[in-house]
Amino acid sequence: MRISIRVMPRSKKPGIEARPDGTLVVRVSAPSVENRANEAVVEALAGHFGVPRRLVSILRGNTGRNKIVEIGNP
Repeated sequence: MRISIRVMPRSKKPGIEARPDGTLVVRVSAPSVENRANEAVVEALAGHFGVPRRLVSILRGNTGRNKIVEIGNP
């Protein structure tokens, strides 16, 4: 499954919420340096969807806040 997400790094309140347009907003406390925010996003999405981290990959938007993420089947 592919989903569109919006990442908010350095958030005081980490979590995931759905917007009415179908986009997920992923808030992570990690900063957006040295790929730490992306790693936190992968971990958060894996926990949210109940899949291993290896099945979550960022397809587009590796350096931006808007990303396309693919979540595979276990």
